[in-house]
Amino acid sequence: MSRKCEICGKGQVSGNNVSHSNRHTRRKWNANIQTIRIVEDNGRVRKAKVCTKCIRSNKVNRAI
Repeated sequence: MSRKCEICGKGQVSGNNVSHSNRHTRRKWNANIQTIRIVEDNGRVRKAKVCTKCIRSNKVNRAI
């Protein structure tokens, strides 16, 4: 089960923690993915994993 937006494809990004002494250790940033009920084009309701940016910008139609 991936942490990836089904609308825009935003997912996990990796990089480094950098300490004051400049040591580098790997870390990851997870996208803010929410499971919501959406209405598809054909009128069916289903659950989808969508990032909060897509929810706020009305790229999906939420089911009531």
